[in-house]
Amino acid sequence: GMAGAAARGLLLLLPCLLLLLLPPASAEPELRFRQPAEAPVRLFTEPELARYDGHQEGQPIYLAVKGVVFDVTSGKEFYGKGAPYNALVGKDSTRGVAKMSLDPADLTYDTTGLTEEELKSLDDIFNNVYKAKYPIVGYTSRRILNEDGSPNLDFKPEDQPHFSIKDEF
Repeated sequence: GMAGAAARGLLLLLPCLLLLLLPPASAEPELRFRQPAEAPVRLFTEPELARYDGHQEGQPIYLAVKGVVFDVTSGKEFYGKGAPYNALVGKDSTRGVAKMSLDPADLTYDTTGLTEEELKSLDDIFNNVYKAKYPIVGYTSRRILNEDGSPNLDFKPEDQPHFSIKDEF
């Protein structure tokens, strides 16, 4: 009937409409994307970071180590809601990572009194697990700012030159 004919007419039109939406193939190579010289650095306050603790469905999951905020969403089965390491996320858990501890008292940026061994372990895990596996999305305000809130002029963003997704240890 009429409806069938109309539907068929629409189906014939669709490819033409799609072609109109696509840029002409020749236009592509003229686009010269310049890399921003200095990618803007995203600063996370503690309350902001706390929003990414794996409890909001569809939100990314962030974990900070040494003031560097990593997106650990791809490790959801470790860091998501109800997962074994969920206690670490939504905050800077440097001390917990160094001590391999999920004790709430250790889930802090504070590294005071850690042993040489723990500090070495922290650096190993920071470089070989977090930096190797998870993209850096920003830094904690404590890492970027001085105590008085002024910018820390010694701040340097971390590089991730060898970034590749590796299997969880």
